[in-house]
This record gives sequence, C-alpha cells and structure tokens, in this order.
Amino acid sequence: MTKQFSKLTDPQWAVISPFFNLKRKRKHDLRQIINTILWLLRTGCQWRNLPEEWPHWQAVYYYFECWKQDGTFERINAALNQLDRRQAGKEAHPSVLCIDAQSVKLHPMICEYRGMDTNKRVNGRKREFVVDTQGRLWVVAVHRANEAEGPAAISFIGDILWRAGERLEKVYGDQAASAVRIQWRFCPGIG
Repeated sequence: MTKQFSKLTDPQWAVISPFFNLKRKRKHDLRQIINTILWLLRTGCQWRNLPEEWPHWQAVYYYFECWKQDGTFERINAALNQLDRRQAGKEAHPSVLCIDAQSVKLHPMICEYRGMDTNKRVNGRKREFVVDTQGRLWVVAVHRANEAEGPAAISFIGDILWRAGERLEKVYGDQAASAVRIQWRFCPGIG
C-alpha cells in the first residue's frame, strides 16, 4: 500500500490509457484528470477545495461522474486485476472469492444511505467487498448499515459472476453471507 500520493508513471498510464478516448481534442489532459482523481482519493480533499495546480474541480468531477456511470472504473479494475493475476502466475479469473462487509460511521450531516447497525453500534453505511484469495477487489457495494449483509449481497451476484467468469467455483463468507448461498446454488458451478 502506498503511503503517499504519486502521479501515474508512464508504464501505468500506458496500461490504463486504452480505456479512454484519447483521439478527441480536449481542454484538459485526461492523464492529469486521472492524477487529480487519484490525489483526491489519497488525500480525502473535498472537490471544491482542489488546489489551483490541478484542473478546476467541476471539470474533474464531470469526468469522474461520466466514467463512474459508464463503468470505465469497473472495466479498468477488472483488467488490472486480471493483469496482476497473470503476473503472479495465476489464471486471469479467480476460482475462489471471499465476501465480507464493514460498517462505517458517517458524519452527522450526511443523510443519504444512512442506517443504524445495531450489532456493531454504528450509525452510517455498510460496504460489502468481494475479493479473491490474494486480496484483489473485484466487486464492492455500499448500502445503509441497517440492511442485512446476506440479502444486500444478492443484489450484486450478477456482478460477481460477470467479473469472475466461468472459473468461479466457491464464494466464501461469514455467517451473514449464508443466506446468499441459497441464491448462488441456483447458479451453475457455484457451491
């Protein structure tokens, strides 16, 4: 895990640049936009408080929203996961995935998607992660903390199957995910 933000290197940009339309002329360089988004993620800065060295926050936010809506970030994540797995000497798609959730406390001013997880005494949101055996993130979903993990995970079974491919044999989870196993049994090849 990186401790400090660093801009994309040339090899890193070469890997992700095919996911963007670079042929069109733009006012802002897309590599600079990506670097700004990565800086925001690393520092936790608010959009409106971007330093002047970066492009205007509205331009960065515009691209961020477009890429979020059209699935660009998901496609990049899946491609990087597959590339990293191949470099580690594994098949591109995992045969085993793990699912778990984490409750996150929210600031009192945030009202959207908020709920009380009574088991963990957290007022906020719950994020569910699906990772492979080496910790690569394949799917994530965020919902109210008062929603149960098992039924909430049912909503992204299709995402799990789409990203994992035909190799998927098992999905491990804690007791909260046991309700989902019933749904997965209806999917061929998953135990």
